[in-house]
Amino acid sequence: MTELIDKTVLMDGDAIRRALTRISHEIVEKNKGIDELMLVGIRTRGVPIAERVADEIEKIEGKRPQVGVLDITLYRDDLSSMAYQPLVRPTQMPTDISGKTIVLTDDVLYTGRTIRAALDALIDMGRPHIIQLAVLIDRGHRELPIRADYVGKNVPTSAHETVSVALQELDGEDKVMLKEIKQ
Repeated sequence: MTELIDKTVLMDGDAIRRALTRISHEIVEKNKGIDELMLVGIRTRGVPIAERVADEIEKIEGKRPQVGVLDITLYRDDLSSMAYQPLVRPTQMPTDISGKTIVLTDDVLYTGRTIRAALDALIDMGRPHIIQLAVLIDRGHRELPIRADYVGKNVPTSAHETVSVALQELDGEDKVMLKEIKQ
């Protein structure tokens, strides 16, 4: 039986807030403003991250970028190997994504497979001008040639560790934990 054991707190609420504030400034700077910018959060924890970044960008620019919600369930490459019936939730885009600068947001970048699925889903909806990636944690171990444009924290991990992100909106607290996988 697999068990997860808390190893260390990587980020507390203040560290998460600071990282997302920095990411927001970097997005505005790299894109020279927010014209045609849309943040798209990958369900589940990418959505509140996108909302928080949009709030920060509004403080910087005086205007809030649009935020979309992306469900990638049917685009996963491990869908046929899942033992349970997957729950497909709605994708919600405020407008057509064609020609937009899309900043895809997620909590943890690991193998890159989630991002590949998200890219496939986005391309099925239209042809964005550019797609960028913002993640709270990059833990390495890529299986696909994918990298984030904006990273809150790089955390080198071993194969026997996992990163767990808790967000106030979903979990009642803000915290990033490194956990050890015990077999």
